[in-house]
Amino acid sequence: MIRVRDLTVTAEGPEGESVLLQGLTCTLGAARTAVIGENGSGKSTLVRVIAGLMDPAAGSVTVHGIDAVAERRRLRRHVGFVFANPGAQAIMPVVREDVALTLRGRDLSKEQIRRTVDAALAEHGLSDLADRACQSLSSGQMQRLALCSVLVGGPDLVIADEPTSMLDARHRRIIADRLLAPAARQVLLVTHDMDLAARCDEAVLIRDGKLEAQGPPDEVIARYHRSLEEPVR
Repeated sequence: MIRVRDLTVTAEGPEGESVLLQGLTCTLGAARTAVIGENGSGKSTLVRVIAGLMDPAAGSVTVHGIDAVAERRRLRRHVGFVFANPGAQAIMPVVREDVALTLRGRDLSKEQIRRTVDAALAEHGLSDLADRACQSLSSGQMQRLALCSVLVGGPDLVIADEPTSMLDARHRRIIADRLLAPAARQVLLVTHDMDLAARCDEAVLIRDGKLEAQGPPDEVIARYHRSLEEPVR
């Protein structure tokens, strides 16, 4: 369960302070939740605060009972984040090593890590790229690697920011199926792909830094389409 209460996030810019989220309150308890809205609406800001990657100016966020600000280090052991730019996510130089990095520090033998990594690479269609340099991958391959590196750790919450944006139709379906498959984890998706959003259990619409709608995906998506026809606030 994710609880967001009176969340306000600000940022300093060339023209002074801007408000990215303003007094946002919501409870996200569905297994699979889509976060939708226009560019600049505050979607990515919301999920970054939930993941403990940004500090709020006011308000609180708890993720499965963990304070996203005060218990940030503890939170990061339970949350996996797939960034919108997967090229910035790879840390190790080689694909196999980057996936294995997630398992470092766990009570696993080298052989257990090798088998786990091999299975994860196969599941994500990356076996043939296991010994390639990460920076030699295409953007789509890099996106699959980012997701593989997150899921191999078995996080309780997976947050994915546009996880299918760089993929072709076939791999969009494969990644969507993997993310949305029944599992003992919660998934939070930031997406402009309304077909993907429609497959979730719940959707939230963020508009101008505020919660505009929350509920069944078909209803929230319909509200989003109507909002595109409304005058700019």
